[in-house]
Amino acid sequence: MRVPLSWLAEYVELVPGTTPEQVHAALVEVGLEEEDVHTFDLVGPIVVGEVLEFVEEPQTNGKTIRWCQVRVAPDGETAADGGEAVHGIVCGARNFFVGDKVVVTLPGAVLPGPFPIAARKTYGHVSDGMIASARELGLGEDHDGILRLSTLGIDAPVGTDAIALLGLDDTAVELNVTPDRGYAFSIRGVAREYAHATGARFRDPVGEIEPTDVAADAFPVVIDDRAPIRGNLASQAFATRIVRGVDPTRPTPAWMIARLKLAGIRSVSLLVDITNYVMLELGQPIHGYDLDALRGGIVVRRAVQGEPFTTLDGKARTLHAEDVVVTDDRGPIGLAGVMGGAETEMGESTTNVLIEAAHWDPVSIARTARRHKLPSEAAKRYERGVDPTIGAVAVARVAQLMVDLAGGTADQGGSVIQTAPERAAILLPDGYVTRVTGIESTVEEVHDALAEIGGVVTRVDGGFSVVPPTWRPDLTGREELVEEVARLGGYERIPSILPVAPPGRGLTRSQRIRRRVAEVLAAGGATEVLSFPFANAEENARYGSVDGGPVASVKLANALDASNALLRRSLLPGLIGAAKRNRSRGLVDLALFELGLVFLPEDGRVYGSSELPAGGALPSDDEIAALDAGIPPQPRHVAALFVGDAVTKQPGQAAVPAGIVDALDAVRRIGLATGAEFEVVHGSHHAMHPGRTAELRVAGRSVGFAGELLPSIAEEADLPRVVAVLEIDLDAVIELAEPQPEAQAIGTFPAATQDLSLLVAADVPAGVVAASVREGAGALLEELHLVDDYRGAGVPEGSKSLTFALRFRAPDRTLTAAEASEAKLAGAALAGERTGAAIRE
Repeated sequence: MRVPLSWLAEYVELVPGTTPEQVHAALVEVGLEEEDVHTFDLVGPIVVGEVLEFVEEPQTNGKTIRWCQVRVAPDGETAADGGEAVHGIVCGARNFFVGDKVVVTLPGAVLPGPFPIAARKTYGHVSDGMIASARELGLGEDHDGILRLSTLGIDAPVGTDAIALLGLDDTAVELNVTPDRGYAFSIRGVAREYAHATGARFRDPVGEIEPTDVAADAFPVVIDDRAPIRGNLASQAFATRIVRGVDPTRPTPAWMIARLKLAGIRSVSLLVDITNYVMLELGQPIHGYDLDALRGGIVVRRAVQGEPFTTLDGKARTLHAEDVVVTDDRGPIGLAGVMGGAETEMGESTTNVLIEAAHWDPVSIARTARRHKLPSEAAKRYERGVDPTIGAVAVARVAQLMVDLAGGTADQGGSVIQTAPERAAILLPDGYVTRVTGIESTVEEVHDALAEIGGVVTRVDGGFSVVPPTWRPDLTGREELVEEVARLGGYERIPSILPVAPPGRGLTRSQRIRRRVAEVLAAGGATEVLSFPFANAEENARYGSVDGGPVASVKLANALDASNALLRRSLLPGLIGAAKRNRSRGLVDLALFELGLVFLPEDGRVYGSSELPAGGALPSDDEIAALDAGIPPQPRHVAALFVGDAVTKQPGQAAVPAGIVDALDAVRRIGLATGAEFEVVHGSHHAMHPGRTAELRVAGRSVGFAGELLPSIAEEADLPRVVAVLEIDLDAVIELAEPQPEAQAIGTFPAATQDLSLLVAADVPAGVVAASVREGAGALLEELHLVDDYRGAGVPEGSKSLTFALRFRAPDRTLTAAEASEAKLAGAALAGERTGAAIRE
């Protein structure tokens, strides 16, 4: 909202010399955000001149110029630029005549651009200034000819300061109006807020306008809404007024043009400008109809689905059944609250006007404006909420201006329909403001603040009964009233105290573990990425299933990209896409990870069938359960990708390429963060290298996989042949992990180390053998890890030799070699029973 300061000063007292910055600062104190300052960017001398004579001189380029003699100061006086009273000026326009009063920019003046004016030689003459057009002055877009003051109804003495004469010395402050404060889309609303901030006296323009009584049936209006939205009628107030005998050719006054321009609205014609002016002044959008073009009375109704309608901009539109239309006997003549119709618009031949000011349902208007892509100034106000009680005042104000400026006569024709319900009272208990804000507010302070914003405040037992003002539809509960008290009292009074969380609050176990997982992966050198949760059927089948067959997926009803219209079943497509993009930009060594949701619907099951509960109350437990049942499983996964070099080449160090070792090391880190013990066994996945894929298990349950992508898939994604990845169901790991892992005491007695080499069939997983040895060796075994997997000379065909490093320790004594050997052999014996392993001699 742009607010010209001269206009603001009509309704609130501004101290002389108040700057735009001071106005901004005051309004910021009451919660309005400052945006910008707007001026006409003019520097004088710019004066009224009179064309004494001119000579038309054709030029060799085919253009004809006028060499003009223009009086810019009274006879015998010096011009504002210090020169003679009569200046010779070259002008290319030809729309003026001898005796016309025009706007002359003298040498030393500066026009918007900036465009400095100086005496210069052109077309064989020294042009001592310039005769200006409306566009050059910033008053409008008309650049076809110079601005003749007679077209604005102005006859000022020669030499008069044209900047002040035309209202071009004004300044506007621009504010960002939040959606809940639609009343600030008016001079009336901003003036009230400035009064709140500074204590200046506020004069409500609504109180200064007396709506004239009109005959109830002087102009027929019927509101016929058989399909209210959410129980709200299309219109709860509708006021009309008839003005006859207007002269549409009269010029819009310069002061009105200047104010509209500063407010961001271009001048169209006097009749249209008046309706826009009142809209900015009061915040009530106005529409004017050519009365003679109307057929019969007005009916407000919902549109018929597919009904055609041509708006003021000349575009034919197809209406929706939710759209509200204003109709006469022929059909729609206005898209309510958004834009009028072409057949009844006010034009050059209009002499009788029907003025309309209505109150429309905000949600309906917002939907209509977006549906038809018509973000009009009227819709912008209606969708935020307009005072439903000022329609009669607004049409009276328009009628007054049309009488004063357009020469019309306001008659008793019109109508007033007022069905808006009275605002309900809100109970604000004593002490509630203090409990919410921390500000010690007295009863008097609360009363005065709520009364100042326009509320009807009544003292009741234990608090106040407050009826919010009609222009504040955002005040619906006690919390909003508390904010008003805090806002007017000053936000700086609210103490900066961090509240203490009640016992038992804070992050849940799952949240803490997820954070630790992200921290350990980042500490290991990986970078977290966030990818879109969308995929296509091929990606879901490839990475979201072990065998690559068709899988059930959640399809988006309104996808951003039709080629990725499904919700992902795996995090890997996003990581692969991120790796591809980064490598294309020169980042070839990558370690990436992501924590996010995947969507795993059951095949053949329909989701989302439960109806949404009403928004007026909290849903019941049964309703929440029904909603949850309509959502497919959404487990949280963690995935990582490694490509390029894990260690780059440097002096004395060869490059170490990334591979499955890095993926398994990330698994180990995740195990440390979650407290889960991963069992790594040989696995298979159709998108993974068959010999370099591990299945990950926790407590015997498969929770994910790690390994290297098939080279063909890596090549398809423009990645190197070796791309290591992992994906783990993190929710399952958290569920299976020990809730509170026990810390092991550090042994203080010496350890006994031994090696154990076992011959076993080549197809027996090393992890199974290791688990058997660990179980058989008993409590004395402190650590076991595989150090060698040998297949070759000395090992029978179809077998392999697995060598394990064992470390034994007793908590209360030094072990003997015999005790360590006995435990080792016990482990080997159990491995022999379960896997057929034998000690290699």
